[in-house]
Amino acid sequence: MAVSRREIKKGVKILQKGGVIAFPTDTVYGLGADAFNPSAVERIYEIKNRPRYQQFPLLIADVKQLTALAEPIPEIAWFLARRFWPGGLTLVLSRKDSVPAYLTSRSSIAVRIPNHPVCQALIQNLGNPLIGTSANVSGQPAALTAEEVEQQLGGKIDLIINGGQCPGDKESTIVDITIEPPVILRQGVIPSYEIAKAYNEYLEAK
Repeated sequence: MAVSRREIKKGVKILQKGGVIAFPTDTVYGLGADAFNPSAVERIYEIKNRPRYQQFPLLIADVKQLTALAEPIPEIAWFLARRFWPGGLTLVLSRKDSVPAYLTSRSSIAVRIPNHPVCQALIQNLGNPLIGTSANVSGQPAALTAEEVEQQLGGKIDLIINGGQCPGDKESTIVDITIEPPVILRQGVIPSYEIAKAYNEYLEAK
């Protein structure tokens, strides 16, 4: 289902004002806010009933935004990014000191580039990373349709962008790059053997 430019503009305006919206991604429906708006981020914690110690992953539009969030960025991170981005891989990296403390109480940050035109358009037009958590109440099933988002979160959020059914019944695969060798923290849409294969190719190329 195509999403109109008007709907994208509407979503961006809401994000710019500190609102919270749901939108389709290449995995499941996402719940997003401007990552650099602390009150909007706090609102997502409340909407999801999510513990504050569980940090949110960030969605970015391109690798240039990655350098503003993470430091250092090891070679394996660039290798995996070239292989799997845009797509269903979330990388956990050491965060830059300049990253706001409300985004993470840890020394790391989770980031991915989604392979979905709606996500890309929202991030590019906003100009900031988006919070990219799943559009559901914590502990409940991830939403694959706008109707499922409405059932769980209707009335709590400012907009649901209906992009039809999301292609994946799984969320992104999370890989921690802050340790060597990298560790899969969550098995998702990219199977572990694909990550292992890529890592072995990286080692052979060194």
